[in-house]
Amino acid sequence: MGRPVRHASRNRPLIIRLATPRDIAVLPDVERSAGEAFRGGLHDWVADHTVTLAEAYPPRVAVDRVWVVEAEGAVRGFIDIEMVDGELHIWELAVELAWQKRGLGRALMDQALEVGRSKGCAAASLTTFHNIAWNAPFYRRLGFELLTSPSARLAAILRDEAERGLSDRCAMALKL
Repeated sequence: MGRPVRHASRNRPLIIRLATPRDIAVLPDVERSAGEAFRGGLHDWVADHTVTLAEAYPPRVAVDRVWVVEAEGAVRGFIDIEMVDGELHIWELAVELAWQKRGLGRALMDQALEVGRSKGCAAASLTTFHNIAWNAPFYRRLGFELLTSPSARLAAILRDEAERGLSDRCAMALKL
């Protein structure tokens, strides 16, 4: 699973690979850039919300939780996943603003779901914004379903997000 996976996105080669310690410094910048997509709408405040600090990533990278996508020689996006209770949980999917809508997010999701399947996970789960086109509707197109009664684990994540100021969130799952 540590080998880079090549994808094509609008005739551009993409490399999806496990993150390494040298990638850690750029992950907050990628997340910050991705947040700029929220500017100019009802969720404008998300662009100013605190991103995950680089210091949080070394233990995640060490246990192969973070995958990155490279395009034109640089990291343009990442996905942070974790195996929890027999499920794959997607904690974060972020693609630089200038690289959004080019298939990078879908390629990262495909990789994450393949990792979950290869590890025997029964399902994939995530929390996201309910009414933003590149959030819940994007995941619905990938086969995720809105959970009207999330598990205790997902309900706790939604409560934690609400306490951190993240509103209009929902839990979603996909059977693997």
